[in-house]
Amino acid sequence: MKSFRLCAAAGVSAAALALAGCTGSPGPAPSSTAASPGESGPAASQSGGGGLPAVPGVVKEVEPSVVTIRTDIGLGSGVIYHSDGSIVTDAHVVEDQQKNPFKKVQVQFADGSQSEGTVVGVDDVTDVAVLKVDRTGLPAARFASSAPEVGSMTVVIGSPLGLEETVTAGIVSGLHRNMPPSKESPHGAIDLLQTDAPISPGNSGGAVADSSGQVIGLSEAYLPPSSGAVAIGFVTPSSTVTDVADQLLASGSVKHAALGVVPTDITPQLAQRFSLPTTAGALVVDVAHGSPAEQAGMKSGDIITKFAGSAVGNVTDLLAALRKQDPGQQVEVVVERGSTSQSLRVTLGNLADQP
Repeated sequence: MKSFRLCAAAGVSAAALALAGCTGSPGPAPSSTAASPGESGPAASQSGGGGLPAVPGVVKEVEPSVVTIRTDIGLGSGVIYHSDGSIVTDAHVVEDQQKNPFKKVQVQFADGSQSEGTVVGVDDVTDVAVLKVDRTGLPAARFASSAPEVGSMTVVIGSPLGLEETVTAGIVSGLHRNMPPSKESPHGAIDLLQTDAPISPGNSGGAVADSSGQVIGLSEAYLPPSSGAVAIGFVTPSSTVTDVADQLLASGSVKHAALGVVPTDITPQLAQRFSLPTTAGALVVDVAHGSPAEQAGMKSGDIITKFAGSAVGNVTDLLAALRKQDPGQQVEVVVERGSTSQSLRVTLGNLADQP
């Protein structure tokens, strides 16, 4: 599987997914990490939900809500969430290379004016962040409350490579895309939208809108041309963005279910070395002391094959199933231990409370 780049920092597996926010000084992106704005796929004129004739109207409505965010190490984009100065973006846009959030960032609005922004909170699990500027009466975007249809139009607005208010268009290419963990994205990326609208470094956190002008999500990552991909970008859906943003604004943190294990995929080499019975499942490398998994009797060396009724073929499957649960829920986890299969009842914890 290819790895992706966060459109400001990172990885679909461990090969090429790029985060779509820019770290470092804006400028020509390395050919191995950036899809240029002109490198697109299918023409938006063949997309559903309006096609190219609808794009100018969408831009007119959404563009005033899109901002450029600058930090000490680079730039990204953001979207005005509430008229009181709340802005949403990707967490990696407002974090340094050690994933520590900046306290202050510079925000440039569509009209050219600038304000200092305070980072309210970040959630690395979903890669969503909220910041606030000392301004009111801002043009807040409309966020969609339901998932888009595959084939419907997408309009991406952001600041790729520092080119403010750049617009690209395409379609929704797929739903519910999951990306495995990587160095830059240790929690993986779960339940993303896929689009063929060009996304480049600096787009991270910018608006992805539908033909009616509703924001269906924030630009998250893309597969660069060096991976052999053509116009494959990823978007954090609006339902995730609004849920996380509301929690960050209310309490400064987000609740996520926690199991308390360090899992890894089972390669054929790993299976042979440790005489594992299968290559399917998530191998438990470590169980945290006092964690929900330990309390339920899980052990290092167990292979998780089913979680809360969902089959687990790899670590990404496990993370996707875990993300659907809430802290405090009790779930059944099936593990292979040696030649036997065991069913464990686990009461999930809150990730923020785990060591």
